[in-house]
Amino acid sequence: MARAQAQAADLVVCARRDDRRTIVSLPGRYSLDDGAIVKGERRLYACRAVNVSMRGLAVTAPVTAKVGVAVCADIDGLGRLKGIITREFRQGFVMSIVASDDERELLATKIDWLEMNKNLEIPDDRAHARFIPRRPHSLLMLPDGSMLPCFVIDISVSGAAVSADIMPKIGTVLAVGSVVGRVVRFFPGGFAIQFNAVQERQDVEALVIRR
Repeated sequence: MARAQAQAADLVVCARRDDRRTIVSLPGRYSLDDGAIVKGERRLYACRAVNVSMRGLAVTAPVTAKVGVAVCADIDGLGRLKGIITREFRQGFVMSIVASDDERELLATKIDWLEMNKNLEIPDDRAHARFIPRRPHSLLMLPDGSMLPCFVIDISVSGAAVSADIMPKIGTVLAVGSVVGRVVRFFPGGFAIQFNAVQERQDVEALVIRR
């Protein structure tokens, strides 16, 4: 009887651990199994994980898809997670996590570590420190005057990292929000914009984030 009660208690603890969601703010990249192919590979987009459990992940993202579409996400600190979209929301989606028992236990260990260390800050040694905007969704104005939604990964007074359903050529002049700049480099899931002029730190987020 005692052994059965102990096993039942263990099952309850595991179930609660599976369901417990941890609030995070982790950058990452993802691809959707929706037919978008670039150079023979699935199109990559940048994203930011906002909460995670052993069985599910919620991300803010520039592009989503219908419920049931397969997702492959690489999240800093969590690794590669695969699953399907279970719910869409206005600025992203929630995905299930498909994993073996061993993979799920490893994920639980990573989540526990993040929970214990979430308040640690790593200093940014670049000339113009980058920061994460509180609201990452904005608009790009392209050279032809058209507008396109985008996801702002991070900002500094001299530039921004952006992900969108487009990959402009290096040197393309455009505006993110109301700040004009040009595309200076690519990275997995997005591109970097260098502003034409250095902005004031207290103003730059409000200028870049345009909804």
